[in-house]
Amino acid sequence: MDAKLSDICIGTSAAPTYLPAHNFQTQNEDGKFHEFNLIDGAIAANNPTFIAISEVTKQICEQNPYFKNFDEMKPTNYGKFLVISIGTGSAKLEHKYDAKIASKWGVFGWLTGGGSNPIIDAFADASDDMVDYHISVVFQSISSQKQYLRIQDDTLSGADSSVDISTKENMDKLVEIGTNLLKKPVSRVNLTTGLFEQLDINAGTNEEALKRFAKLLSEEKRIRNSKPPPKDKS
Repeated sequence: MDAKLSDICIGTSAAPTYLPAHNFQTQNEDGKFHEFNLIDGAIAANNPTFIAISEVTKQICEQNPYFKNFDEMKPTNYGKFLVISIGTGSAKLEHKYDAKIASKWGVFGWLTGGGSNPIIDAFADASDDMVDYHISVVFQSISSQKQYLRIQDDTLSGADSSVDISTKENMDKLVEIGTNLLKKPVSRVNLTTGLFEQLDINAGTNEEALKRFAKLLSEEKRIRNSKPPPKDKS
């Protein structure tokens, strides 16, 4: 479809009630136009990690020639996957409202209660958490939990957790939050409580985990480069 990256980014960020919907067109080799009307990628996948895994799985199922030199690469062999999932932060632990408060809301309450968008926040957080929970269960069930790294901060509050405050002060604060997050211990969702919890200090920091992933990827690239290029026999 050859869409511009700028259109893709604006379209996937066009959050309802926050940022406007986005319209653009692409043109194929035959001169035909295709129109897109986009209202936020989070409507389908607030956490795109599952989409990424599904896309790789699909490529393996379709016998993409890039995978044909790796006999052990099966569609469900998640032990061979390296997954890094980076969240954008949330105010899930701020506890801004409860059922007693929400029971009195009408339409406007669900849209503006607590100075935010409760109904949108609830859908977004639920979608986000279910992806993390599912992938955590899968990777832990095959003893490959170290192959899945989730970096997220659920403790944001106020302007820090807003998606539409782009002042220099707030942007600088987000950089600070991200930098501090690198120094925090690796965390993982607790499969019993559903809460995001820091692992034992011996698990290392997020920064150390990212360096470990970078080393694994570098070694994998070196191995692939040493093999003959894949051929498409179809």
